[in-house]
Amino acid sequence: QVQLVESGGGSVQAGGSLRLSCAASGYTYRSYCMGWFRQAPGKEREGVAAIDSGGSTSYADSVKGRFTISQDNAKNTLYLQMNSLKPEDTAMYYCAADSDGSCFSPLGRYEYKYWGQGTQVTVSS
Repeated sequence: QVQLVESGGGSVQAGGSLRLSCAASGYTYRSYCMGWFRQAPGKEREGVAAIDSGGSTSYADSVKGRFTISQDNAKNTLYLQMNSLKPEDTAMYYCAADSDGSCFSPLGRYEYKYWGQGTQVTVSS
């Protein structure tokens, strides 16, 4: 049974930083695609960043240069380092993982089968 557990969210002022973590258990695919999504109230869930088993990364234009996705395979953990945070980054952030490793649409929500419960990020101006 695959389980994804996010942590690291919180409240920061604009310009600050946070690092989100996603601990994965039961996820044993050798080829995979994992990503971070976010959803603000009244808005659709959007892809923020993704990484595949080869280390290739994808980022939404709104976060390029500010956010960095990384992984620690030894710890089965996915990270999202968020710098220069803006009030518009305020959202619930979700970790996601696919089930076939295709990573065909890494920032598309329908690419992913497994989802965490989310961690809240609030950025004040």
